[in-house]
Amino acid sequence: MKRELMEGLIRWKNSSRRKPLLLRGVRQCGKTYLLKAFSKNEYENMVYLNFEQNPDYASLFDKDFHTERIITEMGILLGTRIQREKTLIILDEIQACPKAITALKYFCEEAPEYHVASAGSLIGISISKPNSYPVGKVDVKTLYPMSFKEFLMASGEDDLIKYIQNTTLHEISQVIHSRLFQYYDYYRITGGMPEVVKNWVQEKNIQQVEESLQNLLNLYQLDFSKYAPAKDFQKISQVWEAIPYQLAKENQRFIFGQVKEGARAKDLEDALNWLINAGMVYRIPKIEKPYIPLSAYEKQNLFKIYCCDTGLLRKLAKVDAGLILKDNSQYTEFKGALTENYVLQQLIQMGVDKPCYWSSGNKAEVDFVMQLKGMPTPIEVKSGKTIRSKSLLSYIEKYKPEKAYRFSSSLRDSGERITDIPLPLVWTILSEK
Repeated sequence: MKRELMEGLIRWKNSSRRKPLLLRGVRQCGKTYLLKAFSKNEYENMVYLNFEQNPDYASLFDKDFHTERIITEMGILLGTRIQREKTLIILDEIQACPKAITALKYFCEEAPEYHVASAGSLIGISISKPNSYPVGKVDVKTLYPMSFKEFLMASGEDDLIKYIQNTTLHEISQVIHSRLFQYYDYYRITGGMPEVVKNWVQEKNIQQVEESLQNLLNLYQLDFSKYAPAKDFQKISQVWEAIPYQLAKENQRFIFGQVKEGARAKDLEDALNWLINAGMVYRIPKIEKPYIPLSAYEKQNLFKIYCCDTGLLRKLAKVDAGLILKDNSQYTEFKGALTENYVLQQLIQMGVDKPCYWSSGNKAEVDFVMQLKGMPTPIEVKSGKTIRSKSLLSYIEKYKPEKAYRFSSSLRDSGERITDIPLPLVWTILSEK
C-alpha cells in the first residue's frame, strides 16, 4: 500500500546532510512495511534486524560502539555484504535494544556513508532509556495511521485523486461527490490502521474489519501492561476507555472526575500523559485568543482528548459499522465526535501543527484553530446536513481571519466568508489558494 511518507524517505536518502533515521509511530501503523518497501524500491539490498523478535541481535552493541566492527559482525551474522550507499540497514523495534539507539549517534559521526533506518513505537522509544539519546544525531520522522487520501490510494482510486487535484472543489460533479462519501463512510468504519484497511480492500468483509480492530485494541491493552508502570496500568486503561464518552457528551472538555468518580487531575494526569506520549491520544487545548503563537494562549487545564485513529475510536465506543452505513439516528450524538476525530486525524497526518480549540465563555465555540501557512485559521466541523455556523461567524466577526474553513457533507459554497470543503477532502486545504 502506498504511503505518502515514502517521498520523505527518498528525500532523506538523497540528502547530503542525511543522518540515521528514526521512524516513530503507534503500534501497527505500518513502519516496518514502509521501510521494507522503501528498501526494495531504492537500494540494492537490505539488512533487517528486529530486536523484539530476535533479542540476541542486541549483543552486537554490547562490546562497544565502533561502527566498522558492528557493520562487519552484522554482515557475518546475516550472511550478506553491507555496502556503503547501496545497503539499507533497518533496525526494527529499536526500543527493545537501548544500546542500538545510542549507536545511532556513532553512525552519524563516524560512518555517515552507511544508510541506517530504525523504527520503533513511540512509547517504547520514550521509556527505553538508552545510555545516551542521540539528540541532534538522527533524522526523526513520524508515521501515522493511513489518511483518507492513502485509503483512496489503497482502494485503487488514483484516477479519482487526480480528478480532485485537477478540479475546482465546487465544480466536482454530484456523482463524484457521492462516490467520495461512500469511501468516507468506509473509512469511518475501518480507520487508517494498515492491516484493517488491507482486510477491507481485499475482502470487503465487515466481520474481519471488526476482528482486526478488536485485535489491535487487545494489543494496546497488552502494551499498557508491558510498558506502563504497574501502579498506572489500571488508570491508563480507564482513561483510554473513557475517551468515547468524553467526546460524546455535550461539553467535550476532558474532565478527570468523569473517568473515575472522585478522581482529580493529580490522580490521572500521569496516565493521560502516558497515552499522549505513546501517540495514542491527542490533547487539544483551549485558547481564548487566537494570536500567534497559539501555544502562548493555551489554557493548560482546559482541553479535549481525541483518539489517534477513527476506526479505533469507533470500535472503542462499540459503535456498530452498520449504524454508520445506515446513518442510524441512534448514532447521531456520537456522529459529531467521530467526525471531529476524523478531521483532526487528517490535519495531523498532513504535518501541520497540532491545533487548539477556541471558546468564548459559553456563547461560542470553534472546533479547531490551527496555524495554517503561518496564520491562525479557524475550522468548523459539521457532521450533518445543516451547516449553520453561528460560532464560526462570531469568531470571524471578532478576529477577521484571512481564511476560515468548514468541513461538511455539503458541496455548495455558502458565500458567507467561509470556505466550504466536503469532509472527504480535508487534505486539499494545503493546496487551497
